[in-house]
Amino acid sequence: MDKKHNFTFIDLFAGIGGFHLAFHNLGGKCVFASEMDIHARKTYEHNFKKISPELFENKMFNDDIRNVTPSDIPDFDILCAGFPCQPFSQAGHKRGFEDNHSSERGNLFFNIVDILEEKKPKAFFLENVRGLIKHDNGNTFKVIRNILENELGYSFYFKIVKASDYGLPQLRPRAFMIGFRDEGFLKGFSFPAKKPLKFNMSDVWNGECSREIGFTLRVGGRGSKIDDRRNWDAYLVDGQVKQLGIEQGKKMQGFPNSFEFPVSKTQGIKQLGNSVAIDAIQIVADQLITYLNTLSLSPIMKETKNKGEWTELLVFIKLLTEQKLHLSDKELNPKDAFFNIKKVTTQNLDLEFFIIDKSTIQLKDKNSERTKEIKISEILNKSILEKLTNAVINGKRTFTIPIFDLIQKTLEFDTIKGGTSYQKADIQLYISNKEISSKNEGFGIKSHLGSKPTLLNASGNTNFIFEINGVDCSKMDEINAIDTKTKLKDRIHFIEAMGGSLNFIGAEKETMEYNLKMADSLMPNIVGELLMSFYSKRISKIADIVDEIDTNGKLNSKVNYGDKKSLEVKIKKLLIDILLGFFAGTKWNGEYISNGTIVMKKTGDMVGFHIIDLKSLKDYLFENIKLDTPSTTRHRFGKIYKEKNGKLYFKLNLQLRF
Repeated sequence: MDKKHNFTFIDLFAGIGGFHLAFHNLGGKCVFASEMDIHARKTYEHNFKKISPELFENKMFNDDIRNVTPSDIPDFDILCAGFPCQPFSQAGHKRGFEDNHSSERGNLFFNIVDILEEKKPKAFFLENVRGLIKHDNGNTFKVIRNILENELGYSFYFKIVKASDYGLPQLRPRAFMIGFRDEGFLKGFSFPAKKPLKFNMSDVWNGECSREIGFTLRVGGRGSKIDDRRNWDAYLVDGQVKQLGIEQGKKMQGFPNSFEFPVSKTQGIKQLGNSVAIDAIQIVADQLITYLNTLSLSPIMKETKNKGEWTELLVFIKLLTEQKLHLSDKELNPKDAFFNIKKVTTQNLDLEFFIIDKSTIQLKDKNSERTKEIKISEILNKSILEKLTNAVINGKRTFTIPIFDLIQKTLEFDTIKGGTSYQKADIQLYISNKEISSKNEGFGIKSHLGSKPTLLNASGNTNFIFEINGVDCSKMDEINAIDTKTKLKDRIHFIEAMGGSLNFIGAEKETMEYNLKMADSLMPNIVGELLMSFYSKRISKIADIVDEIDTNGKLNSKVNYGDKKSLEVKIKKLLIDILLGFFAGTKWNGEYISNGTIVMKKTGDMVGFHIIDLKSLKDYLFENIKLDTPSTTRHRFGKIYKEKNGKLYFKLNLQLRF
């Protein structure tokens, strides 16, 4: 294919590199790849060290996708993934998302979700077996589509594609799923028209073959008789029965003659059977990239915003109007102490708003000398602020607020965070009072206008691993099948009733373990205690869990946490560190990114916390933070899974909510 593009991609569940070859042929640069199978890794590295040397020089060829911290992956344009098909395949057990028997392979789709959520690439291209579409009466596919469309905001296109649709003499029906991040309302992608066969099975064999199009190349079952209904590798060629070999498999899958297999013939055929049809991937990918290039290079303006985005704008204009921020006690009651506000801006905003007097603000462009005076009373008053607050309170999902149009037009901006949602300092203020005067003080924003705000969002980065001892592997499915309203509690109790125990290992991701130890060397173990108290005993409030740990004598049982007061001090520090310092998926340097938090109360009133009164902030967090249960399927926890070492493990997820 002569047409070339210029883009970057990552290759997940890479196998021997079918996606890599197709996208490389189109001009793409692979910046990260992941493959767990040691034999496939050998073939992949052997063939791509010359094609993509930076991948290996930069140590971006990963093994277990579960060990990846998404923020450590270089930025890229397109995510490619032929995620494990065995859980959905007709040839397997068809356990789907429930397949925890081989290193959680049924749940690995959600690692893709974590990467999409963190890195926000322009597009994705996913491939799986046709059985995925109808698995579990269509519920599995429904979950996948709902997450990609509704949770992550991508468009979604899919089609059952055969290798023979795009020139290769093989059936191989596969589900192709494609989506774009900034497509907006265009929705114009279509799969390319079918192509004629480039050659047939007689050309593959260099002899007269009884079939023009071959069987689907697959894994296992080699050597079956030609009349066996399960046959896939026996062909009648020149009147003789011949068994398919690596050279024939390469041609059927579209691999070049130069592609080599530094492994046994058995492994080579297995690897080809697990791979993708190159031509089908490449032709569809060319259409994907061509369409991607037609989309606007600048981000498409959202016509609607969610409740959180509207709240951030509301806080911004309330600060411009009220021009002060009262500090709060732990009950969210305003104190007499307050900050005078002299300037409002954000880290991403090119504009600064200086408060001249009660009725006038000055807009200044950070990148030029341009200024503009605005009579704030002409666009904002108490009545308008009440209407805006009620509009945010009553809004559902994403929505518009027409009354905001004039305000946004006058202020010349319509968003706070810009390109990233990973900010501790949502807003920057010039604050002053008797104790402090700071021109660029960062504050986070927590809003109670919608659902309860989170301190720590659930993700694959917030999973923690426990090893299960004393339970036979044969009981795994029985325990995982418990599906009561309190299924996590009941599964843990069932394990314990069988004489088993859950022994804390640590955070699933090394980055989270590192960040917790930055807070305190014992913090991972403390989090393990918090999780067991919550999921096993359904005690959710942090302060109550500390009481429970103290009452049950756990403070000095395995790890010396000190006395109750010492434990409380450690946990308070952790809560502050999460609020002002670190994200679960990024290694922390120990410094605070923000120095305070603005809380939007249910009434629409604002109060603030700042490190000059750290005690009030610590007490507020300690008395109000609770553990919460996120989706077990989405975040891959709550079921026993078996690793290759034969041991059983169980994961629990840490989500902290106000």
